[in-house]
Amino acid sequence: MTKDLVIVFVKNIKLGKVKTRLAKTIGNQGAFEVYKALVNITEKATSEIEADKRIYFSDAILETKWNGFEKFVQQGDDLGVRMKNAFNKGFEDGYERIVLIGSDLPDINVDHVSSGLKALEQSDAVFGPAVDGGYYLIGLSKVYDCVFDDKPWSKSNLLKETLKELEKNAITFSTLDTLNDIDTFEDLIASEFYKSNLQLQEKIKQLNG
Repeated sequence: MTKDLVIVFVKNIKLGKVKTRLAKTIGNQGAFEVYKALVNITEKATSEIEADKRIYFSDAILETKWNGFEKFVQQGDDLGVRMKNAFNKGFEDGYERIVLIGSDLPDINVDHVSSGLKALEQSDAVFGPAVDGGYYLIGLSKVYDCVFDDKPWSKSNLLKETLKELEKNAITFSTLDTLNDIDTFEDLIASEFYKSNLQLQEKIKQLNG
């Protein structure tokens, strides 16, 4: 066991249950294909990291993917509770620095996650800001309730409100590079991930021909 833990939150890839905003434009099957490709990027970025790893599925454990990860199912009614529970378990199990990421980031790589863990050597918390005002990465050296309780999840002021709360409580934090996640068709077609993935473009064209 190392002192560092990386947690990935992933939705079970089910038709009609992933990337629902994107699905309004390219259909459920198209959104399914996009999410599958994004999850593969996340799996690759995290598999190269020198730290212990856990994957938390939204509904059910999938045994055939994510080799080398301890596997769990997310517990809780909202995202804040689910994340807090995952962090609590990690700290109870003896980890000192924990970073949690989602699984829909086209540009995430091993450096972002490693930088998050490294930042926790100096700061109490670290965040990877997302263009939409949320965050794609959160890292903590202990659980701070104010990060998770009563937060505007999925709103554009999430990170701003969270950092305000940390400042108020004299909790130190660092921020990483800002990245864009993919929620809408506009996000998708603007991304290098999509522009460079001819196979995915072809699939989407066929599905929406």
